[in-house]
Amino acid sequence: MSELRAFLEDLTAAQSAEDLWTKHCAKMADYGFDRIIYGFSHFMSKTSLGDPDDFVLLTNHDPKYMNLFIGSGLYRDAPMVRWALNNVGACSWGYLWDELASGSLSEREKQVIEINQQHSVTAGYSISFKAITSRSKGAIALTARPGMSQDEVDAVWAEHGSDIVLMNNVAHLKIMTLPLGGRSLTDRQREALEWVGDGKTTQDIALLMGLTAATVEKHLRLARVALSVETTAQAVLKASFQNQMFIVDAL
Repeated sequence: MSELRAFLEDLTAAQSAEDLWTKHCAKMADYGFDRIIYGFSHFMSKTSLGDPDDFVLLTNHDPKYMNLFIGSGLYRDAPMVRWALNNVGACSWGYLWDELASGSLSEREKQVIEINQQHSVTAGYSISFKAITSRSKGAIALTARPGMSQDEVDAVWAEHGSDIVLMNNVAHLKIMTLPLGGRSLTDRQREALEWVGDGKTTQDIALLMGLTAATVEKHLRLARVALSVETTAQAVLKASFQNQMFIVDAL
């Protein structure tokens, strides 16, 4: 069995996003990418990537950097995020220097590059995954270890890029099948939403769960609060996106 096939089989057998991420980070480090950010949103609009609290976000970057990049909204002006939103495939971060030389970057985008340089986020590759809806998008940023030049990264990519893209695509597709954290539901809230998803009325759900209609309404209301939505229909949709409904106990 080839090393690549063995890794992909191991990756697809992961029981949780955390397990997958640990394995994937270790494998990417073998190619010199020691810091990674994976991001996915189901709630994009024409003007926003959605609420950061609803992002699927996996990373092994330093928390201080992530608080700056995500917490302070730096990602909104990151040139490679802009590239990922408008493209599919892999892109060398040499693109940044081409854009800088051509005068195509805004002042805010230049500031992002300067801040990244301060955190040794200077060389790497980004992979943008194909979206199947207009509201969703996923991408991964592979940051090369400090001291590694973009020319060195490009040389690694010339030899192993196809395999790296394949591994990241498989990781992305597998992540989409796993229960994801974020806004968690209680068992009762989840069950009530599952019955709503099956087309049951509040009275039906009360009978099925052995509760009063008022208690069912309470669980649905708390589910809406937990998921930060206004309607039960939105709650069903968001819980489904997060793989929080109809969960199999032993994956």
